[in-house]
Amino acid sequence: MRLAKENTRWGYDKIQGELLKLGHNLSATSVRSVLKRHRITPASERSTGTWRSFLGHYKDQILACDFFTVETIWLKTIYVLFFIELGTRRIYLAGCTTNPDLTWINQQARQVVWNLKDDSRNMAFLIHDNDTKFASSYDNVFSSEGIKILNTPYRATRANAFAERWVRSVREECLDSILVLDENHLRRVLKEYAQYYNHARPHQGLGQQFPVSMPVTNTGGPIRIRDVLGGVIHDYYRQSQASISSYG
Repeated sequence: MRLAKENTRWGYDKIQGELLKLGHNLSATSVRSVLKRHRITPASERSTGTWRSFLGHYKDQILACDFFTVETIWLKTIYVLFFIELGTRRIYLAGCTTNPDLTWINQQARQVVWNLKDDSRNMAFLIHDNDTKFASSYDNVFSSEGIKILNTPYRATRANAFAERWVRSVREECLDSILVLDENHLRRVLKEYAQYYNHARPHQGLGQQFPVSMPVTNTGGPIRIRDVLGGVIHDYYRQSQASISSYG
């Protein structure tokens, strides 16, 4: 069962041979019977691949983007466009606006492409949903750089789970504790949070590493605290490594 699940293209004979190598002498018929009993389909049906396996294989070449909204204390809605690298979890804040028209969105797309070039980031795919704000001209900005657009299925938010997870993080760790005054205020808040997120926040999905910089392993020196967003978040570091931790 494990061999079949971990190797979707392996047929009964291939699994039989691998089991023989491991000291289990079973016939291909027995392999088929066991898999059928546990409702594991034949290789011809399993080998079509899944969205999860695709993301896992190409994660270092995939960029995802999405919008989320923030309400100010004056009840104005601000739209935030962001990008996330699936492999590193690195966040790019494209911008925020109360009027995400086509001109603004295309300009943010061009800026992100320029930033990726400057950082020598070789992205091959861009994931986004079917929001009408992502027009063909927006996609063309990335397609012209050889980046293939991958649209998620309708009403399938989990297909863009990395982006959705970041929205949850920024709300729970940042925005839920702050009253946003206006667009400029939100921009400053998100910029500071993104700096912390990329450079100093351990990520469980990365083995407690940071998206951009490496954690400091030095155990000498007193432990200090740096307030992020006025104390909404506490960032701890060794004083001897203050120049590394104090990125803001």
